[in-house]
This record gives sequence, structure tokens and C-alpha cells, in this order.
Amino acid sequence: MKNTKETNNNNNNTKLILLHPYILKQGTSNRLWLLAFLSLFTLIFLLTLIYTRTTATTPAAPATGIAVSVTATGYPLPKHVMSTLLHYSSNANTSEKMSISDLKLISDVLRRCPQPCNFLVFGLTHETLLWRALNTHGRTVFIDENRYHAAYMEEKHPQIEAYDVQYTTKQSEYKELISSVKEQVKNECKPVQNLLFSECKLGLNDLPNQFYDVDWDVILVDGPRGHWPTAPGRMSSIFTSSVLSRNKKLTAKIGKTHVFVHDYNLDPQRVSSEEFLCKENLVENNGMLAHFVLERMDENNFEFCTKKKSSST
Repeated sequence: MKNTKETNNNNNNTKLILLHPYILKQGTSNRLWLLAFLSLFTLIFLLTLIYTRTTATTPAAPATGIAVSVTATGYPLPKHVMSTLLHYSSNANTSEKMSISDLKLISDVLRRCPQPCNFLVFGLTHETLLWRALNTHGRTVFIDENRYHAAYMEEKHPQIEAYDVQYTTKQSEYKELISSVKEQVKNECKPVQNLLFSECKLGLNDLPNQFYDVDWDVILVDGPRGHWPTAPGRMSSIFTSSVLSRNKKLTAKIGKTHVFVHDYNLDPQRVSSEEFLCKENLVENNGMLAHFVLERMDENNFEFCTKKKSSST
């Protein structure tokens, strides 16, 4: 009987002894899980730190001067990317588009433009998104005569910066308007002035104030739309481009401005360009697109063009 009790006691003790290692094992397992979690957290933190330092470091420009596609550097897009964009834009199924030769003339200048490049475009057209993409590291601003179209484009494409302007001109009156500028060339229609305070009939003075303080590097006149007699015409766009180009500050990174005039074959565009952008500044003309290069001008100069027209013209 005694032996039986002792046996039972031993069995009971044995059960207690068997439970203790399980408890110890369970506690050890919890500690192992905690250690694993801390190790994983530390590893993630270190990887994040390394990745942040790597992406924040700007790689050096190649010694060969070849453009590389690095968003942090401000380099222009690689040539093959530009060529692809031009290809698809020029082959779009629409009649309202520029030819591949016109697109290439403008894209070549944008590619050489010091970054960040300030690009001003008169007209929201089929090429709007293309211009924004080609000047991906710079600032591209669009001016359009249709406030609803400008608002629509900004809403649909948030990366677009567009403003609307009210044109008060008529294309059929372009000769009279040019004559009025000549009469006021020493007053309201000076070649060098801040158009914000100008009352010149061809000057655009109702844009945001900061617009007139920007040193524009490239300007494209491809608007307003319409070539019928009562359409606004592009005389104001051309005159305004001329003044903005000559009014660049001495602190500007470059003193020259490239001005492109589309539909140059039409008389209002051609005559206005000859008067305000000047033949001596014309560097290329393929019929539809004219390319002018203007330099900043002294504020005491009251002549748009230095070379007088011959009597035959």
C-alpha cells in the first residue's frame, strides 16, 4: 500500500516535471519570435536608409556630353525618345498638325536650350502635350484665346500650365494695326518695355503679373486659331513675342530668344514678323515655319529692326 502511494506520488511528480519544460520552451519561443521581428525591422530600416542615400545622390554627367535620362539632373531627353515622340505626333490621324520637319526644327532648339528652359507657346494645339514632354525639365506655358478650352486642358492634363487671353484684334485689320504701332513706337509700343503697363493695341497686358518677369528662352507662335477676316490673327502674339524677347534681364542665363512663327506663309504672320521680329533675325524659313533669333535690346532703342527695308519691298 505504501509502495502504491509512493508510486502514485512519483507519477504525480513526474507529470509536474514534464509540464515545466513545456512552459520553458513556450517562453523561449516567444523570445525567439521577438528577436526575429526586431532583426527584420532593423534590416528594413537599413535597406531604406541605403536606398534613400543612393537615390539622393546625383550621378555625374558623362564626360562625352551625351544626354542621359536622369530626372534629377535636368538633362534633355535622349535623341531616340525625342524621335519617337515626333514620329507619333506627326503621324496622328488629324489634319491640324505640324509636319515632321517643323517639329524637328523646334525640338532641336529645345534640346540645346540651357536647363531649365522657359518655353512659351501661343495656342493650345495638337502638339500641346508634345511640347510639354520635350521640355520635361523646364517650364512650358500655353496661351490660348478660349478660356473653356484652357480650363479643360488643365483639368484633363494637370501637368499643363495654360492661361486664357482676350484678343481685341481682327486679322483683316492687320495693316492698320501695324501702322498704329509704328506711330506709337516711342511711347506705348516701344520694343523694350513691361507690357503689363502698356496700352499698345498689339500688346497683351492681361496675363498674370509674374508672366512678364520670366526670361523666355523659346517662344512658339501657333495661335490664336482662325485665318478668316474676323479672326483675331497672330499680330498680337508676334508683337508680344518680340517685346518679351528684347526685354530679357541682364541676369538671364542667355541673352537670346528663339522665336518660331507657324503658318508663316500667310500675309498677316509674314508681314507682322518682318516688322517686329525683323528679317535680319531670320535664321531659317521652310515656308510654313519661320525661325528667328532675337537678342536683348537697350531700353533707349526705339527701332524694332536695324536694317531698313528696301524700296522694292
